[in-house]
Amino acid sequence: MIKKLRKIRKKANRHVQMVREMVPSSVVEKANSLNPLTPDPEPTVAGPVPQITTETIAHHREQVLSGARKYIYPLQHSKHKIIVITGSIVAAAIAGLVIYCSIGLYRLYQYNTFIYRATQVAPFPIAKVGGTFVDYENYLFELRHYVHYYQSQLQRDFSGEDKQQLVNFRKQALQDSINNAYIKILAGKNHVGVSGKEVNERITEVRDQNRLGDNNKVFTDVLHDYWGWSINDFKRSLKAQILSEKVVAKLDTADTARANAALTQLKAGTDFQTLAKQVSDDVVSKPNGGDYGFSITKSNPNVPPQVVAQLFKLKAGQTSGIIDAGQALEIVQVVTTDGTTITARHMTFNLQNISVYIKVIKAQYPIHEYVHF
Repeated sequence: MIKKLRKIRKKANRHVQMVREMVPSSVVEKANSLNPLTPDPEPTVAGPVPQITTETIAHHREQVLSGARKYIYPLQHSKHKIIVITGSIVAAAIAGLVIYCSIGLYRLYQYNTFIYRATQVAPFPIAKVGGTFVDYENYLFELRHYVHYYQSQLQRDFSGEDKQQLVNFRKQALQDSINNAYIKILAGKNHVGVSGKEVNERITEVRDQNRLGDNNKVFTDVLHDYWGWSINDFKRSLKAQILSEKVVAKLDTADTARANAALTQLKAGTDFQTLAKQVSDDVVSKPNGGDYGFSITKSNPNVPPQVVAQLFKLKAGQTSGIIDAGQALEIVQVVTTDGTTITARHMTFNLQNISVYIKVIKAQYPIHEYVHF
């Protein structure tokens, strides 16, 4: 029995030895360190816990931010560089645009839409009247409606025989823009102005007489097709016209005095026909006592719209006050009316042309032109 046990023990030792040889030494050492019979090492004693205060939080935040600044500063430098580069590109583009427009305006005398829009943004001068610059845009505004009409309605291309016609248009447009500058100076000196209400009232008068189409669409189409204008462009032109008329009426004191004297005599009972034969400047109607010689309707093109508007406010036998008809002052008297057709008489007092007053002021405000066609 004892021999048998020894034999079993030897066999078990051989198996243990074989297992030990198969297991790596590092694993054996790790297993020995985990021996549950080994006593625990001495416990570690924790140090004092730091107190959290506002100062310690601020210090910790500064440590974190200082570490991040090395990433922030390159971004700041890049942003500055982007601004500088962008600004340089914009400045170069603006300089290029100014050079292009200057060549187009002062060397090539272009009037295309792009150039026109550029002059509406940048105040390129075309002339100087005294100490006041005349904007190139004012000249192009006048020129382009001449050109549009002849190209769209008369099919002119301004080449060959029509080339001189374009030169004439250029000169006329420049003269018109300079004259408008002089008119504004005269208006300022004489405290004359035109309100938006006055412009709208004039348009209403003309529209009521069906001279601008029977609806807004027709009116807009006519402006665009004939002149290349919008409604605002038409109002701008009309405002300049009204301003010229009001300046003349203010400055032409002699003819205004004649009209006032005639109105005073009419109010005193003087016969209209007799007075018209004496004082009217209309050589056609004057011998007939001012009789128009034709029936007048609201759409009659032979009578100024301002006069027509006043005629249809009067009853038979009534006489108007002084009417500013633009080129003349008018006094009218209704003979018969049925609400749609009127017969009437008038006396006319021709006003001086605005050029008379512009010629006088030119001596005070000489012209310096920047283009030569």
